[in-house]
Amino acid sequence: MQTIHIEHLGEVELYFGLGIEIVTGLILGGLVGLDREQKMKNAGIKTNILICIGSTLYTSISYIIHNQHATLQNPGDPQRIAAQIVSGIGFLGAGAIMRDGGNVIGLTTAATIWVVAAIGVTIGFGYPLVATIFTLTILSVLRLLGPIYQGLEANKNHRYFHVEILSTGDIKSIIKEVVFNVTDRIDELHEEILNK
Repeated sequence: MQTIHIEHLGEVELYFGLGIEIVTGLILGGLVGLDREQKMKNAGIKTNILICIGSTLYTSISYIIHNQHATLQNPGDPQRIAAQIVSGIGFLGAGAIMRDGGNVIGLTTAATIWVVAAIGVTIGFGYPLVATIFTLTILSVLRLLGPIYQGLEANKNHRYFHVEILSTGDIKSIIKEVVFNVTDRIDELHEEILNK
């Protein structure tokens, strides 16, 4: 019977262990993706889940193959796959970075893609609890650092805008997307539909 190592459980049956890793990758990638989706960013739930599960599986499979085929003459190195994940995800993250006039946008999205892959690699090596703690840390940074920073910067460049748009249809989601490309914060957003 083939086994795989999962922290705090030790050696478990291969398919059970892979199941734990895949479900953990699905949940943790989904949590980070949900945060990005709520902020209307490009890499949302599906993207982050796929990145996390993909890096989990690549790492797990490389570790399994190493354990099955390593010999004294050919010891192999399961960490080579993890190194390739880091560089490959770097290219994916680079695609999320864009220049908009004098501003560069997408840096946080690119960094999020990179750390979600790190979560997957951590799960793939058999450490889902460490990956969970790492995910909570990432979510804290994504959720709490912005408001703290905005609170410190509130007196410097705080500007209020009042925008009214007359439309024949529901455009609230379009307006949110346009505004979130410029800022991470909307204090109030009201919609009144007349004569629908």
